[in-house]
Amino acid sequence: MHGEKMTRVFVLSARRTPFGRFGGSLKDLAPEGKLVIELTMIVLKELLEKANKSPDEVDEVYWGVGDSSQCHDVYTPVVLRQAWLKCGFNPKKFTLDIDRACCSGMDALMLGYRAILLGEAGVTIGGGVTCFSQEPLIIRGLRWKGYRLGLENILIEDPLYRLGYKDFNPVAVDTGEVALEYGVSREEQDMWALRSHQRYGKAWQEGKFKDEIIPLEVPIKDERGRVVGKKVLEIDEQYRPDASLEKLSKLPTIYGSPTVTAGNAPGLNDGAAGCLIASEEKVGDCKPLGEIVAMAYAAQEARYIASVPAYAIIKVLEKAKLSLDDMKLIEINEAFAAQPLVSTKILCQEYYGGNEEKLKEIREKTNVNGSAIAIGHPNTASGARLVMHLLYELRRRGGGYGVAAICGGLAQGSACIVKV
Repeated sequence: MHGEKMTRVFVLSARRTPFGRFGGSLKDLAPEGKLVIELTMIVLKELLEKANKSPDEVDEVYWGVGDSSQCHDVYTPVVLRQAWLKCGFNPKKFTLDIDRACCSGMDALMLGYRAILLGEAGVTIGGGVTCFSQEPLIIRGLRWKGYRLGLENILIEDPLYRLGYKDFNPVAVDTGEVALEYGVSREEQDMWALRSHQRYGKAWQEGKFKDEIIPLEVPIKDERGRVVGKKVLEIDEQYRPDASLEKLSKLPTIYGSPTVTAGNAPGLNDGAAGCLIASEEKVGDCKPLGEIVAMAYAAQEARYIASVPAYAIIKVLEKAKLSLDDMKLIEINEAFAAQPLVSTKILCQEYYGGNEEKLKEIREKTNVNGSAIAIGHPNTASGARLVMHLLYELRRRGGGYGVAAICGGLAQGSACIVKV
């Protein structure tokens, strides 16, 4: 209402698991189909402990869960609800799994943010989980066809093949074609991928990820699959310290894409990430990591997935009445290397008429410690990771504004501005 004081929303804690490689160290942390629940529980407990909050103080929890087929209970698994109850938390609390593909982790945070702004909640949690390593293979049609010994031609489907939608192009194809439309070459994408690994490696050596990563004790198995010991995982397994432009340039393109390779794209990763947020009145004795200034959605035609982070950023900047110059840091998820390259070009054109020096400036403050190509992309968790890393890096740099954006699900996008 006019004259009414606007509610402010603060991030009180932000934590994540290490992101595991496909078939990597996290695969056997929990039984087949139960890893999504286990990782969710780990993050929920950590968020509450770091914020010094009781689960009874939390009003609503939202969680990105993009694929129920990887769950132990495939049919309506309500992953978040199971995790919340298995933690021993108050069963009367509202929990909701959401799916907006890669945007889900940020959108989960946005739903809690909106609930606080509306006065319907004081403390909420948002984040997400994905475990590609426990993705099953699928056999369709046998329910009504029946099965008998000698039945020929049973088709086993791999849901991870082509990584797209059956009625649309593979996302790697759309991304590669749109990259070329915007004048972004394969070589530029390979160079950006190398940059991601190099910047992640430097940031890791400087201890910059210790604030956000929860070290996990994981099993070590021998060649026969027997557990022979344990180790502590505290680094993202997607990172390749031996990455080079020569190696990247030799990789073939995938799924018919003109530019996208396994090297200038992230892996199929396992992990969970979340943020606990609260209204100013509910902060209590916790020292906030920062403030959420504004959040926004965007969408484009399905093939323009590489461009949609830029339009989400433009929309959220307009909403906050801020400019790109106000942003000290930018995070654009590396769903592919093309995403930050195309989106920064669009932002440069929108705000600076395409000035090449300004484009260099924008890119220099984008993904300063690497992003999904080096860190990994458990897709429904990544949006929450972007926001948390932005907050921690702004704190290290003395504060200021930053904006994070992510694309997903047939050219949808989400963006978040934070202030430290």
